[in-house]
Amino acid sequence: MGKTVPKDDTLQIVEQVVAGMQDKKAKHIISLDLSEIPNAVTRFFVICHAPSKTQVNAIYDSILEFVRKQCGVKPFNREGYENSEWILIDYVDVVVHIFLEDIRSFYHLEDLWADTKLETYTSDD
Repeated sequence: MGKTVPKDDTLQIVEQVVAGMQDKKAKHIISLDLSEIPNAVTRFFVICHAPSKTQVNAIYDSILEFVRKQCGVKPFNREGYENSEWILIDYVDVVVHIFLEDIRSFYHLEDLWADTKLETYTSDD
């Protein structure tokens, strides 16, 4: 199992995830702060979407590069790269979700955590 990182490091990972998303023109970038939720699986979700599988993959690659270069961290786990409809990147305290637009609309993941602090970032909307 991955280890928990200090809060400042977690916020830096969130920052670099968002930068990697913005670099590849991800749409509707948000973060959800789950730190006040009892027994939450992580501290933060960072979510975005893109209109094509090619762009979903580019966002994924960009996030890995930004976080590795700026934070020196590799993901604990990754899922969904094979079909590129919903890619999950697990940095333990930060879980990243990159969706195809229609998949994000279908699951409404952010609505499941509506009682958390939501932050919206500048994106290519």
